[in-house]
Amino acid sequence: MLSRKSKLFLTKIFSFFSVVRGYNIWVIALAQYLASIFILAPEIRALDIILDWQLFLIVLASSLTIASGYIINNFYDAKKDLINRPKKAMIDRLVSQSTKLKVYFAVNFLVVTLVSFISWKAVLFFSAYIFLIWYYSHRLKKYPIIGNLTASVLAVLPFFGILMYYKNFYHVIFAHACFLFLLILIRELIKDLENIEGDLVNEYKTIPVLFGEQTAKIVISTITIATTIPVYFLTDIYDVGYMDIYFYFSLLLLILFFVKLWKSEKKSDYLKLHFLLKFIIVSGVFCIILIDPSVLIHGKKLLSTY
Repeated sequence: MLSRKSKLFLTKIFSFFSVVRGYNIWVIALAQYLASIFILAPEIRALDIILDWQLFLIVLASSLTIASGYIINNFYDAKKDLINRPKKAMIDRLVSQSTKLKVYFAVNFLVVTLVSFISWKAVLFFSAYIFLIWYYSHRLKKYPIIGNLTASVLAVLPFFGILMYYKNFYHVIFAHACFLFLLILIRELIKDLENIEGDLVNEYKTIPVLFGEQTAKIVISTITIATTIPVYFLTDIYDVGYMDIYFYFSLLLLILFFVKLWKSEKKSDYLKLHFLLKFIIVSGVFCIILIDPSVLIHGKKLLSTY
């Protein structure tokens, strides 16, 4: 039998896991490796990518930076979460605010130390990334449009770090990035509809708070329609192998999302839409393996001839 002290310690570990959303971080790390193997560096052997210590440090630093971002976001959103996510907030409160701050600074120091073994450019990139996450959590997230756009950019930045590492800038990568960016932006706007009560109480100036739910739905609908542009390029212009099945399937789910959005009225409705978007994003991670790397290498050679 575990002692009371051991149970309390395990409970606090679980609480911290909830704060840093560990269930999200492993998906992002996996996505970075799969993107490296199948999209960003298709000409390099998969084993060489997996054994690349510098890439490992970049992925580890990205994971730790994202974790520290969740910590500082949780720190600033403590009051809001009591209204929007009362059950999760009660679990998160098992770890004190001072402990969260100490861990936050320690993790960020570790990130900068780790990437210093790669290059000074990596130090600059991750220092800027850490600062942007803090500034977003502290101030930008309270404003409409700017907050949503910043959150979406921050979610895509870890992949940009790997893109800079491999120095591959061919067009298909940016088409993938645009599709992911738009999905994340839609999810951020859905979260605003989902959290409207807490945002009102804490004076967050989101689109639903300032302009109403109807306007927010129009904005979300417009961005949802805009996802067809990168999907068109990824399925009709570029060759992404069997991953085009994923993009066609995503379009069907986004049509369903569009219909359900205009029927949604309650928080539970928006939660379902949030999970639908999350399913599309996470499915995209695992569907990266459907890409034939040789096709991308051939496409890159064709581009270099022009």
